[in-house]
Amino acid sequence: MDDYMFRSHVQNCKYVPENTSYLEILNYSDPAYNTEEEHPLTSDEFENFLHRRGAFELPKLPDGVRLLDGIRLVLQKNAKQPETFAPHHITLPPTMYESMVRTMCLPFRAIEGTSVVGPFFWAAFDQAPNDPHLQIIFRKSDVRKKGKTRGWEVMLSHAFNTSITTGFVKGTASSDINEAIQHLRACAAQVAHPLLLPIIILSHDLSSRTDQKQRDARDWLRRLENAVTMRNEIDEKEGYIDFDLDAINRDLVECHSQVLWKRPQAYQEIIKEIKGAMDLFWQGSRALSKMHEISALHQSMASRLDFYRIKLTGIENYAHTTLERLNIQRQALYNIIAQKESKLNLEMAAQQRRLAHASKRDGTAMKTLSLLGAVFLPGTFLASIFSMTFFDFNVGSSNGLDDDSSGKGATVSEYLWIYFVVTIPLTLLIVLSWWFLDKRREKRYREEDVEIEKGIDTMESEIMAIMRKKTMSKATTWTSGQTPSIALTKMEGQ
Repeated sequence: MDDYMFRSHVQNCKYVPENTSYLEILNYSDPAYNTEEEHPLTSDEFENFLHRRGAFELPKLPDGVRLLDGIRLVLQKNAKQPETFAPHHITLPPTMYESMVRTMCLPFRAIEGTSVVGPFFWAAFDQAPNDPHLQIIFRKSDVRKKGKTRGWEVMLSHAFNTSITTGFVKGTASSDINEAIQHLRACAAQVAHPLLLPIIILSHDLSSRTDQKQRDARDWLRRLENAVTMRNEIDEKEGYIDFDLDAINRDLVECHSQVLWKRPQAYQEIIKEIKGAMDLFWQGSRALSKMHEISALHQSMASRLDFYRIKLTGIENYAHTTLERLNIQRQALYNIIAQKESKLNLEMAAQQRRLAHASKRDGTAMKTLSLLGAVFLPGTFLASIFSMTFFDFNVGSSNGLDDDSSGKGATVSEYLWIYFVVTIPLTLLIVLSWWFLDKRREKRYREEDVEIEKGIDTMESEIMAIMRKKTMSKATTWTSGQTPSIALTKMEGQ
């Protein structure tokens, strides 16, 4: 079953090329013969490396010198292709990939894990009873970021009969694979333990950067708390200059994302699986269990895993507190936004009321036109009256002829003053009456404006009081789902 599924998955994968090299560390009973080599691996030498032919053939050893342990890896340390860690992609030609997996006894199931995300660890014995191997898959891949691939992958197989660990390791420049390989070469004398490389990778992945991320997130949180809820736990120069809701909301999201970086729960499961793999190795190794150095290394690695477990527990509790405080600030920010929206709505309602009253006042402009008509109407009316034949102002022709139209004999009546005596007082009376009524109207409008402003100021407090009363009458704040407290019950009664 495994063989068929392996072939099927390899055929369905797409090949993307990456630069390939190899690492070979061999330890002998005589340390003078120990070797440590890392060189580029070309396609024409690939099979020779797998089958240890040609330049990769084991040297002839003198009597009394034997091979103790070692590690032989196919490396792709600086993967650059965007699809390197995409699902259903391999970085070796299918024939070379299949030959490598079969020759080195690597796990067939690794090809089925190209879609896994986050940290992933698996270890088990293969199905060869005469030549047992401990197979290991350790992988961490993620989606592309800004078009660049991210992640690393380790496939290992440890032969208990020869104490040789073979494998395939690839990773991007942004991963810790380069540092892990350098670390492995520095620990060349301890490569007899197949979990050495996975624990080295885990150590670099759980470096102090993880703790620093949480500390930076907490500092960021303190600045947000100072901006949102005025909590004074930072220097004044570190605070926000302006209360920009968009910027603060964006920072809340970014801070939340930073806290969730490398979640401790996932790595705690990885540690549990690695400890299980160490138990499998210790059960499967017979001769190595008698070696003091390997036993000490095994205990040291187990202690390191316990250290990381406790460290991750502390990070988990620290991150949990940060997340809870972030949720409080987010709720407070939402309340501030809601209050601002309520105030904005109240202001809009107030403006609408002002506009309504302004429209009402603008209606009085028509009365001004009526006033102008009232100013000129008395004079027009009296002129019409005085132009009637009922009044005779002795205006006629100069020569006594009725047909004289020259106008030279026209005279102004001595009673013309009557027109002004009547018109001016009447006009003044009308204007003064309009002015008096307008002043009374303006005074009434000012009183109405004062009442409007008072209503706007008290409207918000009345709404909040009603909402609080309804909330307190249904449930308590701190014992949701339980019977309201005596104090609240008394408050409702009042």
